[in-house]
Amino acid sequence: MSLFNDNHRDLQDAFDSRALADRLEQMIVLTSINETDAAFIESRQFFFLSSVDHEGQPTVSFKGGATGFVKVIDETTIAFPSYDGNGMYYSLGNIRGDDKIGILFLDFEKPHRIRFHGKASVDANDPLLAEYPEAQLIVRVSLTKMWVNCPRYIPILTKQADSKFVPDEAKSTPLPAWKRIDAMQDVLPKNDQALVANGPGVIKAEDYPDALEDDKAPS
Repeated sequence: MSLFNDNHRDLQDAFDSRALADRLEQMIVLTSINETDAAFIESRQFFFLSSVDHEGQPTVSFKGGATGFVKVIDETTIAFPSYDGNGMYYSLGNIRGDDKIGILFLDFEKPHRIRFHGKASVDANDPLLAEYPEAQLIVRVSLTKMWVNCPRYIPILTKQADSKFVPDEAKSTPLPAWKRIDAMQDVLPKNDQALVANGPGVIKAEDYPDALEDDKAPS
């Protein structure tokens, strides 16, 4: 199936780019992951995940972890963990209703990007769970198509520090400040309530901005 429909073609014809679009589709759109792209994917500490909700509304989520948290399982499959979040499970719930997703892998330091389209599944018993401390679920994505995009317009940014919230067996994962707000305590999962009570303690909503600054500071 072509990457393009009549809507794409109308725009391509308006800007005299139909032949260029066809050539790019022939040259860069892949249905398997080569060694170069696999190395790039596994070197990422984050990506952007698009999914579609039950109302047909597309949404985009940021997913992050330690370098290598995305694993290339084989030439057509990748996997990544789902860590503790805000409890909405919005993207993963979307996947259970519609398995079609898109992923954008980016490098801001040496501008580069890959678009990755596929069908995803969510598993609470995936054997990969043992490889990710504190992971709750594993998402596996079966590739339908992927391609490298021109890095033009990607700003060059330099990483300052890793997130201190990425689970690590060598240290305790801190609680995010919003889980300490007093108005949240009665609806937090029981294990989070215990962590707040036995750890840094409850804060008032008006104290959240200061506590958030601590969250942003490097560990």
